[in-house]
Amino acid sequence: MATDDFFRARLDGMVDPRHPLAVLARRMPWAQIESTLAPLFARKARSGKLMADADLFGTTAYVAAGGVSRAGRPRLPIRLMVSLLYLKHAFNESDESVVERWSENVVWQLFSGMDYYQAKLPCDATQIGRFRRVLGEAGVEQLLKTTIETALAIKAVKPAEFERVIVDSTVQEKAIAHPTDSRLLEVAREKIARLAQRAGLKLKMTHEREGRALRRRAGGYAHAKQFKRLRQVLRRQRTILGVLLREVRRKMTTLSQAVQAQLDVWLQRAERIHAQ
Repeated sequence: MATDDFFRARLDGMVDPRHPLAVLARRMPWAQIESTLAPLFARKARSGKLMADADLFGTTAYVAAGGVSRAGRPRLPIRLMVSLLYLKHAFNESDESVVERWSENVVWQLFSGMDYYQAKLPCDATQIGRFRRVLGEAGVEQLLKTTIETALAIKAVKPAEFERVIVDSTVQEKAIAHPTDSRLLEVAREKIARLAQRAGLKLKMTHEREGRALRRRAGGYAHAKQFKRLRQVLRRQRTILGVLLREVRRKMTTLSQAVQAQLDVWLQRAERIHAQ
């Protein structure tokens, strides 16, 4: 027996077969997953370039650089890449940390289809990103859906564990409007003013120009961490919102009951924002 083989340990003798990942590894439809994804990662046939060659018998046309190329290193097993992608999402890891933990975790290696313990990285972290791009967003969601359904079927996880959703937003910055106090106050003022005018109420002032100016100032003060000035702006925004709410409450008595009921819903929401 070679020295290297002496130190190789079979994973099935190191892992408890009742471990959730070990049970999930046996119940996952790996053959179906691999057959579905294999066409995406198959080497594409190239059309080649039509060339002309002259010999004693005349000119002969032939296709150069066509067919399936065998150049480059072999692709990694599909089950390994799918397992890394699942482990990354299941344990909230990054591409770099999941390959590092994989080299130290015998349960993860068994789940990935390894027979023997591998004391090395399964792949470069960048290969997970390329694998994910080839699958696309729909492919990744389908893989996770298949894994979660299998885990629920064997009761490896409980449905309550999926009540908290983890969103990976590291790939691209998202245009998220955070509900800051200044923004909520401005949205409430704008909404109440628009609904009141639509209902036929004549308001003395809607504070539209001042509200937008205060919103811009609040953003600048928050970015510069000038919190004293920011608090002054917030106090003014609450003041003009309170003035608007009191005026609408006073004048809405002339409206019909249906319009008052519809307007009262938004007034209550704006009053909660004003009071918080």
